[in-house]
Amino acid sequence: METQFTYEDYQTTTQWLLSHTKHRPQVAVICGSGLGGLTNQLTQAQSFDYSEIPNFPRSTVPGHAGRLVFGFLNGKACVMMQGRFHMYEGYPLWKVTFPVRVFHLLGVDTLVVTNAAGGLNSRFEAGDIMLIRDHINLPGFSGQNPLIGPNDERFGVRFPAMSDAYDRDMRQKAHIAWKQMGEKRELQEGTYVMVAGPNFETVAECRLLQKLGADAVGSSTVPEVIVARHCGLRVFGFSLITNKVVTDYESLEKANHEEVLEAGRQAAQKLEKFVSILMAGIPQPGCAN
Repeated sequence: METQFTYEDYQTTTQWLLSHTKHRPQVAVICGSGLGGLTNQLTQAQSFDYSEIPNFPRSTVPGHAGRLVFGFLNGKACVMMQGRFHMYEGYPLWKVTFPVRVFHLLGVDTLVVTNAAGGLNSRFEAGDIMLIRDHINLPGFSGQNPLIGPNDERFGVRFPAMSDAYDRDMRQKAHIAWKQMGEKRELQEGTYVMVAGPNFETVAECRLLQKLGADAVGSSTVPEVIVARHCGLRVFGFSLITNKVVTDYESLEKANHEEVLEAGRQAAQKLEKFVSILMAGIPQPGCAN
């Protein structure tokens, strides 16, 4: 069995990156399925394949390029993950979340998470953007949590609070930014539930998740958010609703990954513009939350 990363492992990766780039990012962005095009908006971009970076896992999912890209977005120094890691790829959660602690050691203070998700809320349409207000960590209910194991106080406390995981100020700014964009559909806001994947959910599972109060479902994001909050990062995020989940046994519809990537392509410009505007609303480094 592999042993978990040590503090020194995180430092090794951080030092490697600091010595290979002059960029010093304040904001980290994790791009979900089909949303890696955000990196094209970066100026003065410098990228590294995950395979080049010491200790970095590899991304194996279509729609996840597997590159770490540094640069500036709307004047903010950023680092973007073009492709994330998932539990369903066979990675333990301490590997899935490895980059988040590296970002913290690089000096990042804000994490932006994006994902492609199925819409559980009946008001949602494919192509909607849902601001994440809260999450339900379903794997956590069954013993899968990235903080399991010895706690390193250099990152954070043993029992971190999650009641304020998604930054309220940034959510308010997101609604203002959305109005500026003049989009026809309103910006949705709701609760994201994480399941392990990789299969799409059954009808009974979707009905259960709706009863739990979830608005969107996917198989990522939550582990990274937990680790980010553990080490004190400001977090905000949103889901691109790529499909409406099937909750009717008479329905002939089926969810598929191609549909997810296509919805990402169609909504990409809207998302890129949105994230770019939001960058201006992130407080300067050192501002108290």
